[in-house]
Amino acid sequence: MHRLHADVNACITDDGMVLLDERNGRYWQLNGTGALVIQALLDGATPEQIAERLAATRPVTREQATADVTAVIEHLTRERLVSSS
Repeated sequence: MHRLHADVNACITDDGMVLLDERNGRYWQLNGTGALVIQALLDGATPEQIAERLAATRPVTREQATADVTAVIEHLTRERLVSSS
């Protein structure tokens, strides 16, 4: 299960989501797909389930959806915005 770091706040916007890292004041803007990935993770979906959902609702192959979901999770984990419990 994934969660946002305790010092990271999320705000849904018309275009996706904004994450604020209060430790350093940095903002991260996610498009609609990035917001879907984060929200699904926080709701308990696995990366595989998220990729399936993306492939079913967006014009992307399952392989590309899997690669995109993995890239988003790895980037946000590396930036210490998201962690797995």
